[in-house]
Amino acid sequence: MKDVTEPIIEQYIAHLRAVGRKASSVGRAMAAVRGLHRFAVDEFGFFADPTEQVKVAKGAQSLPKALSEPEIERLLGSVVGEDSVARRDRAILELLYGTGMRISELVRLSIPDLAQLEEGVLRAFGKGSKERVVPVGRFARQALTDWLAPAGRGSLAPDRWATRDDAEAVFLNQRGRRLTRQGAWLILRKYGDKVGLHDRLWPHVLRHSCATHMLDHGADIRVVQELLGHASIATTQVYTRVSAERLRQAYEHAHPRALG
Repeated sequence: MKDVTEPIIEQYIAHLRAVGRKASSVGRAMAAVRGLHRFAVDEFGFFADPTEQVKVAKGAQSLPKALSEPEIERLLGSVVGEDSVARRDRAILELLYGTGMRISELVRLSIPDLAQLEEGVLRAFGKGSKERVVPVGRFARQALTDWLAPAGRGSLAPDRWATRDDAEAVFLNQRGRRLTRQGAWLILRKYGDKVGLHDRLWPHVLRHSCATHMLDHGADIRVVQELLGHASIATTQVYTRVSAERLRQAYEHAHPRALG
């Protein structure tokens, strides 16, 4: 490693680009190389870091893929029945879209977090266990209420072998244990496949759709930032680009001289 110089690093980056690596892939590779050399400087006393002055252009930030409002309606309407599993699944889908919560936040919900549900809010814990208050709309609130009734969660209640964490969990699997992130994702995927969304549906898609649709309907970006629990407004601003793109597409589709 002591023989590695700045020109060698630059040749490596040039090689990655020459073989067709995307900017994001080049950036990840450079991050790994940079981390290795910084470790060598910190831990083994290497005199210099050859990556220090090497700059790599960042790739363009990909836009979140949101579903259309009719697609969301089809997805939410695909849960039929009033048995406990249907009630749970309906509450999960309504809550993910209605609040923009992450799936990891949803499965972490415990009964005490719903203490103010009748007032239209709940408590969620985001990245770094950062707590925030999340408003819950009428449809999601009704779905949650139906799930928490004896015919819903009550019929999947944890047995005597369950842990205290299971007993307090809002969402349970069919064994009466706290639902995992993977379990919630499989539920989402099940109904996505049912309405033909297939590979267009992935864990964050309802969160992206919630944010995009709110901005499309005129919500203030600061409100959306607070709702999603973004630490930086820059993270939320990517959704304004989505709406601007939709505006451009609608214009080109509708105006007779847009593309002429």
